[in-house]
Amino acid sequence: MQQKIIFWLIWLGLSAYAFVFAPPTQPGTFELIKNLSLGQWEGINPLILSLFCLMGVWPAIYGAVILIEGRSQKIPAWPFVMASFGVGAFALLPYLALREPNTQFWGEKNIWIQLVDSRATGIVLTAVTLILVAYGLGQGDWADFVQQWQTSRFIHVMSWDFCLLCLLFPVVLKDDMARRGLQNPLLFWLVALIPLFGPLIYLCVRPPLPSKSE
Repeated sequence: MQQKIIFWLIWLGLSAYAFVFAPPTQPGTFELIKNLSLGQWEGINPLILSLFCLMGVWPAIYGAVILIEGRSQKIPAWPFVMASFGVGAFALLPYLALREPNTQFWGEKNIWIQLVDSRATGIVLTAVTLILVAYGLGQGDWADFVQQWQTSRFIHVMSWDFCLLCLLFPVVLKDDMARRGLQNPLLFWLVALIPLFGPLIYLCVRPPLPSKSE
């Protein structure tokens, strides 16, 4: 119960910060979001473009874990995962607050479970992430990014959202490792302490879930 309260408090704090204390919404913000979403990327700082695209990678990472456990929860996980593609941690925090610890997998592995459970999914996500990070760091304008971070609510909140998604992943990691029989504290901390790439490497190397007959 205490953990659930903490998640709700984080959600409330994030929401209050985003709408009250973050920098104001700048003119042109909605045009920027539209261009980012529609692939009209000319003239956009590669750092901002990379960050925006990585905010689509994170929900896929979380989905590869919580879609598996969601079938045995009181609430389905997929609506929260789908919503997180648009609003990140704002959607995932309520799920983390409502979910129950779950260290077992029940039932058959249908096509969707097979997809998110596959190491190929982790490999594809890792390859996409490497391209995005290399592009952002190699081509991005840091001075412009810092200036926009200080003045634009969209860039500011998106950056904190990214950091929060990095910090929250260990919450679901522990149960996923237990479902796969991984009793390895070193692996847990390596994944937990390496932002973004730790979870991606985990998805690439974790053993598959045992099937119902095993």
